[in-house]
Amino acid sequence: MLPFFVYGTLRPGEHNHDRFLRGRTCAEEPARLPGAVLYDGPGYPYVIEDVDGDGDGTVLGELVTASPDGYHELSAVLDELEDYFGPDDPRNVYVRVARDVETARGSVTAWVYVAADVMARELRARGTVIPGGDWTARKAPTRPQAPAAPRTP
Repeated sequence: MLPFFVYGTLRPGEHNHDRFLRGRTCAEEPARLPGAVLYDGPGYPYVIEDVDGDGDGTVLGELVTASPDGYHELSAVLDELEDYFGPDDPRNVYVRVARDVETARGSVTAWVYVAADVMARELRARGTVIPGGDWTARKAPTRPQAPAAPRTP
C-alpha cells in the first residue's frame, strides 16, 4: 500500500485537507516530486510530468500515509475527488501513477495524481506554471486565520 503525494488543496492549511484527510492518516511529511511542473489549472492545481523539458522541475507537497485500517476508503475518496475512474478511462481528469518522491528520509514511492493527457495538453498550450512548484506559496491558505492580538503601547 503506497502513500499519497499531495500538492494542492489537500495540503495542510488548504480547504480539502481537513475535509478528506483528517482522521484518515497516520503520518504526513514534507516531500518533493522531481521531474514535474505544477500548473494553475481550472479550479485546481495540476502536476504535469516534465517529459518534454529538461527534467529540472520540482513540485512541493506532502507525503501522506493512510491509516492502515482506512487505506482502501481513503484511496476511493481521493480517486473520486480527483475524478480518477481507472486506468485508461477517457473521463479521467487526473491519473493516479506511482512515482518516487523525495523526503528527509530519502526516496519513497507514492501515488501521485497527475493531469490526464487531454488536460495536460491543454495546460501545456495555454496554462500558467506556478513558479517554484509550490501551490501554497502562490496564494494565502484557504483556512481562516485567527485575528492578530491587539497591540499594547
